[in-house]
Amino acid sequence: MFIEPKDDLQKCLDEAHEGEQIELAEGIYRAKSVISVKGLKIKGAGIDRTIIVNDDYSNKIHSDGRILNTFRSWTLAVFADDISIEQISVVNDAGSPEIKGQEAALSVCGNNFNMKNCRLSSTQDTLFLGPLPADLIERYKDFLDPSLLAEGPFCQSFTSCLIEGSIDFVFGCGEASFEGCELRSVYDKRNCGFIAAPAHALSQKSGFTFRNCSFTHDENVGAGSIFLARPWRDHGMCSFINCSYSDHIAPEGFDKWAGTDRDRTARFREYPAVPGRVPWINK
Repeated sequence: MFIEPKDDLQKCLDEAHEGEQIELAEGIYRAKSVISVKGLKIKGAGIDRTIIVNDDYSNKIHSDGRILNTFRSWTLAVFADDISIEQISVVNDAGSPEIKGQEAALSVCGNNFNMKNCRLSSTQDTLFLGPLPADLIERYKDFLDPSLLAEGPFCQSFTSCLIEGSIDFVFGCGEASFEGCELRSVYDKRNCGFIAAPAHALSQKSGFTFRNCSFTHDENVGAGSIFLARPWRDHGMCSFINCSYSDHIAPEGFDKWAGTDRDRTARFREYPAVPGRVPWINK
């Protein structure tokens, strides 16, 4: 299937057949879209040439009269297994997260998801990797789409991607690997930032793994103002292996999440070890 910006992107995705290959032509697709057909292989013309963009945000009032919520703010949502995406950008350009709240670009609640040579761009909560924590599955059972309430487990992989945001911009409970990716922190008026916010259950044996990744920032992000990760739930799990960091990363590296004792339970690892990091990692 060949799709152009003039086409109805959602209609085309809904009409695709399981396992179909889809080519997205160069251009800007101003759309909020869901992938729900298994096995689709989607390829664009390049991250600067094929762009899916929308501007929803958590505090926006939905047509149902309730706030949109973080988990309905996505530009693109994946609710199917065995999806692969290459050479596109997915953007949430709402901006002003300090006022509007979370602004997801991509949400994934599907197993065996693969993304390569793509760009994900937003501010707070750019990339959600399902499933949700168990307590939120229960809390939102009468609110969110059932596809967002699936319990998983879900595995996802990202290769040579650019992912940019400000606060908790990689978050969730997915068992996700990032290989050779760039994680770019963008300026936030709140003058702080956190890259990963994992919420894995203790039963999960792999969390977020960043391998051979580079952690960079835009020109307005201050030195030492960004933490690599903080645990969104008690047993959140992150590993950083052979990564490179710019001076925007706080020397202590990790945050326990203010007002909690998650430094006792979080599973954070960094190899090789970096002097000056908090003492509760690598245990």
